[in-house]
Amino acid sequence: MNPEISIIIPAFNEALRLPATLDRVESFLKTYGLTAEVIVVDDGSRDATAEVVRQRAAAWPQLKLVESARNAGKGAAVQLGMAQARGRYRIFSDADLSVPIDDLEKLLRPLRGGAGVAIASRALKDSQVELHQPWYRETMGKIFNRLVWVFVLSGVHDTQCGFKAFTAEVADRVFPALQTRGFGFDVEVLYRAQRAGYRIAEVPTRWINSPQSRVHPIRHSTIMFLELLAIPGRVRKHPTTGSGHQDANRASA
Repeated sequence: MNPEISIIIPAFNEALRLPATLDRVESFLKTYGLTAEVIVVDDGSRDATAEVVRQRAAAWPQLKLVESARNAGKGAAVQLGMAQARGRYRIFSDADLSVPIDDLEKLLRPLRGGAGVAIASRALKDSQVELHQPWYRETMGKIFNRLVWVFVLSGVHDTQCGFKAFTAEVADRVFPALQTRGFGFDVEVLYRAQRAGYRIAEVPTRWINSPQSRVHPIRHSTIMFLELLAIPGRVRKHPTTGSGHQDANRASA
């Protein structure tokens, strides 16, 4: 029997943070009695990330390790995990759990109500940012989201929060054709879903900045902007396959 939920965690050199993260995820799933599989995708780590997962999986059958032969980027890692997922609802979460796993139900609720995609958003009024990023990263994030609105995807306030959920139907349609391998992959995934007619629900969340973040504010922002500009052309060249899902609410909720 397939699990109701698949949780994908992309990981690159996360041997130190993963044990606490896996503890929290396993405890949450047991507390709420959720039928779930947890897939950690080791994106070509040079540390003991894979070994950490193997050791935990020996006593936790629902935990699975997927290994990439090389460091291909966060988008490629999530794509690889989604290809292995079997759940009715498929969620990806950052390895640092900046959005607490306890907020999972906030994403599942709109999916059960008919949305194709549900994303945690730090930009909504009811969101609680308990530990902020440095001011320059928050500013650059706001600028990036404005550029997303102008050039690619309107109606979504926060494309980059690393906690998103998809129905199996949507995941099976938008991830196989994904071309953006790095940190800007979220925009392409949401762009494909919106173009295919799926409703995107944006929900308030809690967010705690991880001081160990490896995102370089200048280098990665430049790369993400260039990736952003390339997304419409990439989607035209590599279109999303399958029949469209016509939803009266094509705009984001």
